[in-house]
Amino acid sequence: MEIWDGIKNLSEKYRDYTAHNLSEIVKIPSLSGQEEAVLKKIADILEEAGFDEVRLDALGNLIARVGDGERKLAFDAHIDVVDTGNISQWDFEPFSGEIRDGFVHGRGSVDQKGGAAAMITAGKILKEMGYGGSFSIFFTFTIMEEDCDGLCWNFLIETGELVPDYVVLTEPTNLSVNCGHRGRMEMEVLFYGRSAHGAMPERGDNAIYKAAKSAIEIEKLNERLPADDFLGKGTVVLSEIRSEAPSLCAVPDFCAFHLDRRLTWGETKESAVNEVKEIIDEDATVVVPMYDRKSYRGISYPQEKYFPTWRFLKNHPFVKSGIRTAEMIFGGKVDVGKWIFSTNGVSTAGKHKIPTIGFGPGSEIYAHSPNEKVPIEHLVKASQFYALLPFVMEGNL
Repeated sequence: MEIWDGIKNLSEKYRDYTAHNLSEIVKIPSLSGQEEAVLKKIADILEEAGFDEVRLDALGNLIARVGDGERKLAFDAHIDVVDTGNISQWDFEPFSGEIRDGFVHGRGSVDQKGGAAAMITAGKILKEMGYGGSFSIFFTFTIMEEDCDGLCWNFLIETGELVPDYVVLTEPTNLSVNCGHRGRMEMEVLFYGRSAHGAMPERGDNAIYKAAKSAIEIEKLNERLPADDFLGKGTVVLSEIRSEAPSLCAVPDFCAFHLDRRLTWGETKESAVNEVKEIIDEDATVVVPMYDRKSYRGISYPQEKYFPTWRFLKNHPFVKSGIRTAEMIFGGKVDVGKWIFSTNGVSTAGKHKIPTIGFGPGSEIYAHSPNEKVPIEHLVKASQFYALLPFVMEGNL
C-alpha cells in the first residue's frame, strides 16, 4: 500500500495547486475552434511540472507524456467549452474561475476542464514518484469536442499520431466509473414541392405540408424505439425546420427538418436512416450531414455526423481495473454507470474499439448549464484515480 499512500498524500499536498490550475484555465474562454490560448497556458503548466514530453499535433490537440513503457494508456480531457447562454441566469461571472466554498466556479469547470486539471496533477504525482512502469502514460487535451465529439481522436488515431491501448475519459461522472453511452447521429430530411402563387395554392405542391405529415410520424417513431437495459432507450427529436419559397405569397417548393437521433445498443446508422425513410414522403431524401470546420490551426478533418454507440461490460479487464482503482480510493463498493450525453468515446470505443472507461470530477447535470461549478474534493479524488490506475493495471496493488 506504499504506492497508494504516496499518491494519496501527494494529491492532498497538491489540492490547492489543482484548484488553482483549474481556476486559471477556466478564466480563458475556449469555444470550439478557439482553444489556442488555453492550450498555451496548459502547455506552460505541463512544462513547469516536468512532464517527459509536451507537444501539439497538426490539428491542434495538446499531448503530454509521462513514462516510456511499451503499452499506451491515455487520459483525455477536451478543453473546448460551450458558450455562456443567457448571462442573467448566472449568479457569478461565467469565466471568473472563482474559488470559494469548496468549489471552483465557472464555465468549463465541470465540462470538462476539471478533468484536465486533475490530469495535470496526476502526471506531476507520477513524475515525483519516479514512475517507470510498463506504460507510456499520455495526457491529451483535445479540441472541438463540443462541435463534433470524437473528431479529435479520429484524427489522432487515423493519422497514427497516437493509438493508445486503453483510454480514460475524464468527462464528469460524479466519481463513478462509466463504461458506455448511447451513440448519436444527425439527419437532414429534405422535402420537395412545386411553387405556385399563394392565391392559387391548388396549382402547387406544398413542401411544408409534406414535412408536417412526416413530422407527426417522427414523433410516433420516438415512442416505439427500442431500449437497452444498461444504455436506455433510443430517441429521435425533430430539432429544426426550415423552408424556401419564391415569396411569402407563394407555395413553398422546399422544406427540410433536422433530426437529433440517439442510438441505443444494437442500433446503427443504417437502421436509423431506414426507419426514417419508411415513414416519409417517397420524394423526400434523408442525408447524414458532414462536419468540415477548420481548427484553430487552420486544419480540417471532415467526418460524417454519425457517432457510434459503445459500452464495455463490468467483466472486461479494463473496467475491472477501473472499479478496483475506485474501490481503493473510496474504501468500498463504487457505482458503475454511463453518460446520458455523448463523449469522445464515440471515436475511441465506438469507432476504433479501444477499451475505454470514464472517471471524472463533477456532476453532468452542470454540463452546459448556468452556475457551473466543481467540488475541489472531486478534483483531488480524480487526480488520485488517474495516478493510481496504471499501478493497478500492472498488478502492483
